[in-house]
Amino acid sequence: MNLQELRTNLSAIDRQLVELIAARQQIVADIGKSKRTTGTGTRDYAREKDVLDAGRAQAKNLGVDPDLVENLLQLLIRTSLESQERDRVVAEGKGDGRKALVIGGAGKMGRWFVDFFDSQGFATTVADVTIEDGPDQYKNWTDAGVDYDVIVVAAPLAVSGRILAQLAVLKPKGLIFDIGSLKSPLIDGLKELRSAGCRVTSLHPMYGPDTRLLSGRHLIFCDAGDPQATTDAKELFAATMVEQLDMGLDDHDRLIAYVLGLSHALNIAFFTALAESGEAAPKLAKLSSTTFDSQLLVSAAVAKDNPRLYFEIQNLNKFGLGPLDALCDAARRIRETVADGDESAFVELMERGRDYFALRG
Repeated sequence: MNLQELRTNLSAIDRQLVELIAARQQIVADIGKSKRTTGTGTRDYAREKDVLDAGRAQAKNLGVDPDLVENLLQLLIRTSLESQERDRVVAEGKGDGRKALVIGGAGKMGRWFVDFFDSQGFATTVADVTIEDGPDQYKNWTDAGVDYDVIVVAAPLAVSGRILAQLAVLKPKGLIFDIGSLKSPLIDGLKELRSAGCRVTSLHPMYGPDTRLLSGRHLIFCDAGDPQATTDAKELFAATMVEQLDMGLDDHDRLIAYVLGLSHALNIAFFTALAESGEAAPKLAKLSSTTFDSQLLVSAAVAKDNPRLYFEIQNLNKFGLGPLDALCDAARRIRETVADGDESAFVELMERGRDYFALRG
């Protein structure tokens, strides 16, 4: 066969693949309905392993790269889980005509919560300084009123603290929670809400606004003095596969100083060093190493994110300087071992890191 004929045959196979994927997705939808009927959990790790193992075995028998088949099956499984989770959230919708207000709902994470509430059947209102007044949306959140079953505060941290305090004066009857990456700037407002008798708790989604599947993701719940409010907030996510973590308000920021503060600072230092190195980006782009490429991907994502939010996470955390000092000290020690030619000290640093990761499992 000539090249054109080969390409025609390839296109025919591609169409068959798409048809098979469509057929698979229909079966996935039926499986999701069956799981909801029987009360079975959405995700079955043992079943996933069986699918992947069978795929790799078949690939070997057919002379196909097993990694290629496993990657394809993992993508199909993930897409299936996204579909099943979304269908379960809709089917078990907690909204049922209830009303929700998302203050800061035009922002990235605010928009995520708007979409999430909409999928559950809530009548959702958005308040955000970046939008104009219209149907179910307000530029000034106070114009939206406080007669809602759920109020989410998704504004910048400093602004969120003020909004929480203002809400305490208005005393809404519905559930109130923030989604702040830090709690130090919000604690006073949370306490004022609790003192006013409001149903309040505090959440921290450990995932980004582009997240479609919550399986394997973490959502932190910080009790603000009303355990029932925290329970009610958890119930909103019961239909998802998100991993719910309980954490005290005092512990939250100390741990986040490492989880977010340290990791952000490391990546900012990495791309700052590159940007100020004098080495042209196109020239470095022609070079490749596993470690460098992986670090580039993470750092590029950080560089594209909201710099003001990242500054707040660093600046407003009372525990923030500790990890930064540790990072500077670690970089200094690495430099000293290299400058002094101290191989044993360098090896000790790496072995200590291995021991730490072994403890993490």
